[in-house]
Amino acid sequence: MAQNRDIRSPFSDSGELDNPFQDPAVIQHRPSQQYATLDVYNPFENREPPPAYEPPAPAPAPLPPPSAPTVQSSRKLSPTEPKNYGSYSTQASAAAATAELLKKQEELNRKAEELDRRERELQHAGLGGTGTRQNNWPPLPSFCPVQPCFFQDISVDIPQEFQKTVSTMYYLWLCSTLTLVLNFLACLARFCVDTSSGSGFGLSMLWLLLFTPCSFVCWYRPMYKAFRSDSSFNFFVFFFIFFVQDVFFVLQAIGIPGWGFSGWVFAIVAVGTNPAVAVLMLLVALLFTGIAVLGIVMLKRIHSLYRRTGASFQKAQQEFAAGVFSNPAVRTAAANAAAGAAENAFRAP
Repeated sequence: MAQNRDIRSPFSDSGELDNPFQDPAVIQHRPSQQYATLDVYNPFENREPPPAYEPPAPAPAPLPPPSAPTVQSSRKLSPTEPKNYGSYSTQASAAAATAELLKKQEELNRKAEELDRRERELQHAGLGGTGTRQNNWPPLPSFCPVQPCFFQDISVDIPQEFQKTVSTMYYLWLCSTLTLVLNFLACLARFCVDTSSGSGFGLSMLWLLLFTPCSFVCWYRPMYKAFRSDSSFNFFVFFFIFFVQDVFFVLQAIGIPGWGFSGWVFAIVAVGTNPAVAVLMLLVALLFTGIAVLGIVMLKRIHSLYRRTGASFQKAQQEFAAGVFSNPAVRTAAANAAAGAAENAFRAP
């Protein structure tokens, strides 16, 4: 029994060596700030909750091409609602600007082609001199003993902005020639029914033979050369002679009896004699009237073009002087005259 009483309880208040909780290995593991155990854990402590679950972001959509619009409207258009691509005035101005640019581009291309063609033609003519530019007017057959006297090509010699004017004058000359032929036939028919009008018939033949070549040489060719080389002298020659030609056109349209013109007066006189001849003469009078009106209009038009070309009377004088002194025949005559004057001066006592 005594031995049993001496046995000490492990949980009795004894010395440190008899208490297991006083063991240094246990003491160093007691709760402290350095070692957080279950005794110091508080589940109700205010801590930040974990972030909510967020689904992964979708992959970015591919960018539209540069031509496609990048800004999209938040409002969905209805199927019947038209899309707004800009104001009407903006679209109209853009379309007008585009059309104007296209028109200018076409005009520049046409001018470039015209210049290239003219340059090739001039180079071809310049390589062989003037002999390569064979005369082609009047267009006569090869078997005819008379050969063409002039070279005429409006599309080659005349600048593009003046080609329409020159072509109109050429057609005017052709119409005047055709009208003179009809006037001769009308006067011939009048002479057949009335032998007292023989003087008119003779004058109509004279006007046909005189006006046809002289009008071509005296006013059409100067006008052609004036536009071809921008010659002030040829412009002045054309204005003077064509003004006289317009006066004759008016006299031809009037038709004074005995002058050889089947104009309105002569045609009205012939109505009571022979209606068929009168109808032919009225047709000629109508043609003469149209030619006179067109001649006056073209004279004013060419004069306005002449004022825009920068030609002047002083320039015409300079061209005339240069042309006279550059003429070999004139130079030879002037040299002979000077030599003769000098010889006479030395022979004089």
